[in-house]
Amino acid sequence: MSADTLWASLPMPAFLVDQNVRILSLNPSAEGFVNASSKSMIGQYLWHSILVEKRVEESFSVAQQQRSELFVNDVSVTVSDEERLNCNIKVAPFTGEDQHMIFLIEPRYLADKLIRSQTVKSSAKSAIGMAEMLAHEIKNPLAGITGAAQLLSMGLSGKDIELTDLIVEETRRILTLLEQVEQFGNLRPPEVQEINIHDVLDRARRSAQLGYGAHIRFVEDFDPSLPPAWGDADQLLQVFLNLIKNAVEACEGKDGEITLRTFFELSFNMRRADGNGLSLPLQIEISDNGSGISQELQSDIFEPFVSGRDNGKGLGLALVSKFISDHNGWIAVTSRPGQTVFRISLPRAPKTIKQ
Repeated sequence: MSADTLWASLPMPAFLVDQNVRILSLNPSAEGFVNASSKSMIGQYLWHSILVEKRVEESFSVAQQQRSELFVNDVSVTVSDEERLNCNIKVAPFTGEDQHMIFLIEPRYLADKLIRSQTVKSSAKSAIGMAEMLAHEIKNPLAGITGAAQLLSMGLSGKDIELTDLIVEETRRILTLLEQVEQFGNLRPPEVQEINIHDVLDRARRSAQLGYGAHIRFVEDFDPSLPPAWGDADQLLQVFLNLIKNAVEACEGKDGEITLRTFFELSFNMRRADGNGLSLPLQIEISDNGSGISQELQSDIFEPFVSGRDNGKGLGLALVSKFISDHNGWIAVTSRPGQTVFRISLPRAPKTIKQ
């Protein structure tokens, strides 16, 4: 693998600067971070494009003079007039060139999600495994309780029957939940093939509009040049249906609007557990203007049994996360009152496949 390929595959913004802190090169992630092309950035003074605290500039200068590495955590970074981001900064001397330095920016939200992505699969598997075991043990006595309540009701009347009916109804509801838990741990792997992601999104939208989303206004903002995705159409349909259903529920009591958006982002890469980079250029966003997700829940919203709704089971988004993870994809959420955006990043179909 060439150095150019490694440079382009870095999942975080990276800049190579000269002794005057002018940009010599930047990778695709950095182009996306500053929202500017490499051609327009080369030769620019780094601190004019990346606004950091004075202490970081001073520490960088010392590291450059001493040809040493530098690590600074929790740095406030501003690009142009955009919102400030908390980032980790990593600096290292570039081998073979006097005073040339590599400057890496790791947004904290990305760092936290990358760390969590390595553990979420195993933790979810452990939680579901325990839940499956408990479900198996609980189902039998629940069935017995249901049968006993039905027998009791045969000799009762009035309010007493209402109580036994309540017992039967609630035990059946618990049984249904336990069956869902058991099914969650026994899902087949995705059968991936070349698919048109717009067709899948359109199926999900039409299904919602014919039922629970009939009162919602849907907006489609599709990139017509988007190449085919590499995925399982049935599983991705379930993903989109779950996200749209959540969006519809978040819009209750107001003029709801859900936007389905697709676009291509060449620089989006994810580092897998084996250390290899994976390109995820196909971006799908499902956003709504509903009540939003609380800050406390956002970091754990994809974990099993975590729900922001009353009586929510907390399995829908965990299932979504599992499907996307099985596709080697990425899912993230940003939310505030009036706007929630779920963003999915997927691989494109291999170029060897006829398109």
